[in-house]
Parts: sequence; structure tokens; C-alpha cells
Amino acid sequence: MTAQQNDTSKKMWGGRFSESTAASVEDFTASIQYDMRLYRHDIMGSKAHARMLARQNLITETERDAILHGLTEIESEIEAGTFAFKPELEDIHMNIEKALTDRVGAAGAKLHTARSRNDQVSLDLRLYLRDEAEELDRLLTEVQKSFLALARKYMGTVMPGYTHLQRAQPVLLSHHLLAYYEMFARDRGRIGDCKKRMNISPLGAAAMAGTGLPIDRESVAKELGFDGVTANSMDTSGDRDFALELLFSLSVVQLHLSRLAEELVLWSSKEFEFVEIGDRYCTGSSIMPQKKNPDIPELIRGKSGRVTGALVSLMMTVKGLPLTYNRDLQEDKEPVFDALDTVKAGLAITAELLQNTTFYTDRLQQATLGGFMTATDLADYLVRKDMPFREAHSVVGRVVALCQERNIELMDLTLTELQEFSTTIESDIFELLSVEGSVNSRISTGGTARVQVERALEHAEQQLGTR
Repeated sequence: MTAQQNDTSKKMWGGRFSESTAASVEDFTASIQYDMRLYRHDIMGSKAHARMLARQNLITETERDAILHGLTEIESEIEAGTFAFKPELEDIHMNIEKALTDRVGAAGAKLHTARSRNDQVSLDLRLYLRDEAEELDRLLTEVQKSFLALARKYMGTVMPGYTHLQRAQPVLLSHHLLAYYEMFARDRGRIGDCKKRMNISPLGAAAMAGTGLPIDRESVAKELGFDGVTANSMDTSGDRDFALELLFSLSVVQLHLSRLAEELVLWSSKEFEFVEIGDRYCTGSSIMPQKKNPDIPELIRGKSGRVTGALVSLMMTVKGLPLTYNRDLQEDKEPVFDALDTVKAGLAITAELLQNTTFYTDRLQQATLGGFMTATDLADYLVRKDMPFREAHSVVGRVVALCQERNIELMDLTLTELQEFSTTIESDIFELLSVEGSVNSRISTGGTARVQVERALEHAEQQLGTR
């Protein structure tokens, strides 16, 4: 064997090659710099695989024990930061397998029996993302709890509700806050659903056609906490739906965070002056000493492009791939990892930010007094008097036009003046034209009436166990 051939044989797959890999190719194809974070899940899967191989008499119990002991040692060294990763071994899987073989000899070389890196990497990624889904659920729950605490604290405070960023109808601040609770509840549901679909074991699909060796896929799946095994080896080899679905869910989470961030940016401005964000969560200007900038919400808003970009990146990677595995799929991990890191950091800082945000209740209340925000209540009143809604809409439009002409609000009109537009209007209208009357009249399920908001808040507190 020539020196060149000997060098090539150091590759775990190098048997049929006569030349060593070019240094530029080593650099271009290596993924160890980012997929090393899968080490714990790679070792977990390898241990379950080794135990199955022994049960199926594909390796001896002695070989199994040597493999398990070696993998435990390697895991300890990685966690201690003393393990020497080698870029020329390309990825976390080959780094661990080569280190294992160096330690335990032939037994280590038998670990890859009846599996391929194709099903191995899918297994590792599913195990990793399953754990990440649980962490995302925890972080989302903390954000929800922050909203519940604020909703409870400010129960009874009214504010303008907006459509088209124009003042529309008065609502309870707690109702507005609970809208975000519902958004993040849906996010938790989406991630939970995604977790169910990813929790199927791919191990045993091998390269793409399955294996002729007598393995027991189901026992490995059960040991690793999967709900079952994949049904088609070719689909399994090239499948990244579970990663795409998680990236979509992460994108929606980030968009929800961005919508919240946008409101905090607007509401902390002098033009709104609805909230005060704690000094520890703001920054100043290098030139204007009076400035207090909402940089955290701005950064959260800005990172939306990064997370949605990760989704688009993986979609474009997958869109043109023929069955089954293609090396393009190595490009799945960086966008997934980056999106996870970004969203988790955003959720954590948002929970803190909300806990350090104060609402100016007087300013919110004052903002409900202009803009004819109880006009819809007058229309609803006329509907209850048996006037068709479109006619009522027209009548109230004329009432508003009169108020604008005279520069007054609806409550400033006398009963006689209102009756000029409709004789069915009586004195009880004034209770509905008040902000409090308007809010408390919205008694439909999910409405902003205090009785409904209290009910919704109590239900949410019971869901999260904060009562």
C-alpha cells in the first residue's frame, strides 16, 4: 500500500479511493464546527443501536459493553471540553466513531453495522429538535405567564383598540394583553404538533433501501422514546419535513414577537406615551443625552428576517432534490440551529422585558376620550331598535359628521339633537356612549367586557397553573 493510499484509508469511507481528499474539499465539506452540538444525541442513538445489535446477535455482549463504555468516556470528554475534534473527519458522527474505534478497537468498527450516516443524522436531528421543542414550550409558557401577570395587574384599565393604526373602539388593556397570550398559545400548539410528527424513528432506513441484517427497529424506537418507526426507507433518507415544519413554527413565533415589539416601540414614544420600559432594558444615544431608545424590541423586530430567512433557505435546499439522500441536506442544520438560537433568545428577553414594563393608565384612559370610538355602540343601539344595520351605519355617520363640524364628541350631543337623526333614541343611549359602558356592553364570548375578560384570564391562569 502506498503512503498516499494509507492516508486515504484514514477516512471511514476511504477504501475505494486512491487519492487523499484535497485540503480545500476538507474545508468546504466539514460540518463539525456546527453539528458538534448534536454529540449528546448522537451518543444516545449509538448506545441504543449497540444494545439492539447485541440483542440481535450482530455483536457480542462484550463488544456491546466496550462500545457503551467508550461512548460514555467520549461524552464526558466532550462535556469537559477535552475532546479533540478533527475537521478532516467531517462531522460529529465520524469524529465520535473514529474516537470510539481508536479506544476499543474492532468493537468500535462494528457500531455502524446496519446503519448509514443518512439515517443516523436524521435520528440525531430528530432527537435534538425534540428536546428543543420542549425548551421552546417552556420559554413560550414564561412569556404567556408574563402577559397574565400584566393582565391581572391592569384589570379595569381601558385603552383605545386600533384598526389600521387608527383609534377604533375602547377595550380593556387586559383584553389587549390576552390577545398575545392566545398568539403564543397557538405557537405552543404548532410546536407540539410538529414534535409529534418528528417523533418517529428513522434508524434502520440505512442509506436508503433498509438493511438485510436482522435488526429490531421497533425496540430502538421504544428505547429512545419514539412513537414508532418510519414506514418507507427512501422517504426517510431524504426527509426534512420535520425540520421545515419546526422552522415554519419558529418563524410564526418570531413574527408574533415582532408584532409585540412594534407596539412597544410605538407605545414607548412620546407620540403615544402608553408604556415605560425599564432603564435596564433600553439604551441611550451616543450624541443626544436625552434619548432612551427601545433597542431590545427593535432588535427582536429586526431578527424576524433572519428567522424567516432560515425557513426559506431550507425550503430552497429541499425543493429540487431527487430521492433519496443528497449532500445538499447537510445545509439543513445551520439555518435550523440559528433560528432556534434566535427565537429562544428572543423569548427569554421578552419575558424579562414584559416584567419590567409599566403602563401609563391615565394616558391610556385619556386616549379613549376622542375619535368617536363609541360610534359603533350607537349603531348597535339602533339595530336593537329594529333599524337595519346599514341604515344605522348611515345614521351614525351623519351624527359623526355633525360632531366633527361642531368639534365636539358624541357624548356632548343632547338627547334632542340625537333624536333629530332617529326618534327611537332614548336617554339610555348615554350609558352606552360612555367608554366604560361601551367596553362592558361587549359581552359576546371573547369580547372585551370585563366579565368576559375576567373569565378568560381565570381560564388562562388555570391552564398555566398560576392561580
